[in-house]
Amino acid sequence: MRSHKMKTVFLAAFLALPFAASAAEVPADKQKAIQDMLKAMQCEVDPANIEADGDGFELDDVFCADGQYDMDLNADLTVADKRKE
Repeated sequence: MRSHKMKTVFLAAFLALPFAASAAEVPADKQKAIQDMLKAMQCEVDPANIEADGDGFELDDVFCADGQYDMDLNADLTVADKRKE
């Protein structure tokens, strides 16, 4: 039974790798620019919740003065979509 649990853990870790890699693809300068843009909107996001998405970015759990949102940004860091959670 122990071997089955270990296989499950390794499989889960392996499947999570692409998601971790996509978050790492966002360069530090882009992360800072996104944080600065959000600050001007009275919002903030954990850097771990910024992911590259095609030419733009996907932001999960963005906390703003008026609530919590998920956002999609274009490559020029303009808001393409903003969904209240």
